[in-house]
Amino acid sequence: MPLLLAACGPADPETKARPAMWLAEDADTRIYILGSMHALPRGTDWDDGAVGAAIEAADELVMELSPAELDAAAKTFRELAPRNTPLAIDARLTGKALMGYRALEASGRRLNGDGFDDWAVMVLIGQRVAQNAALSPNEGVEAHLTERFNAADKPITGLERAREQLMLFETLDPATQRMLLIRAAEEADTATRDVLALTAAWGRGDVAALEKVVNEDIDTVPAARKAIITDRNHRWAAWAARRMERPGTVLMAVGAGHLVGAEGVPALLEAAGIEVRRVQ
Repeated sequence: MPLLLAACGPADPETKARPAMWLAEDADTRIYILGSMHALPRGTDWDDGAVGAAIEAADELVMELSPAELDAAAKTFRELAPRNTPLAIDARLTGKALMGYRALEASGRRLNGDGFDDWAVMVLIGQRVAQNAALSPNEGVEAHLTERFNAADKPITGLERAREQLMLFETLDPATQRMLLIRAAEEADTATRDVLALTAAWGRGDVAALEKVVNEDIDTVPAARKAIITDRNHRWAAWAARRMERPGTVLMAVGAGHLVGAEGVPALLEAAGIEVRRVQ
């Protein structure tokens, strides 16, 4: 799960990244669908080539969260994350998971997980992994796209609200939350390496490798896959299908893990009869 939460990793700054992008189009509408990484290291070069052309051509940008909702996410997390009654991490994790959590906590400021719900501790683990890999959301795809579209005075909207997004975790049943936390803590010792592998695949546009990494990360927790990946993919594909009914050019940027496989957004649109092709 740290892979999904960090959703990113450092690319070699000497190598141009070529993330996968698709185009759904009809006679008067084009929707470019770009797989994003929410945080990246300084200097990652990814926004030229076909992606740069799509940025210039698009009339509007659609992301998972609008800039205002991105700004609201931290406050919403602080509202939803605390437990009604603190529960020691030692009472939730044992063995390798507890060792992984403690080692990760020792790499920086204390995570203070005792006071947070299981899902929120998992988020904190993902954030620490990203920090340890020298990643920043200020360098991520969404931040850069927001800057570009604001500078061009083009509208930016979101597919979800911050509270809606975090409630996907908050409303998972307790057993699923605990399973996700245990997996995140058990994988803490290899998380940076795994994030590097994920980002290398993203930079190559290697959707088969991306699908493999994402599936290995979440397939052992089916309830989480449904809530966090599959159901959202179907909602976003339905949004794109409706948007095809109006003319214009849109750049749609969502997490790269949502675009791969038979239930990724491009495949769902194609199954609905919409012409979709890979353009990068």
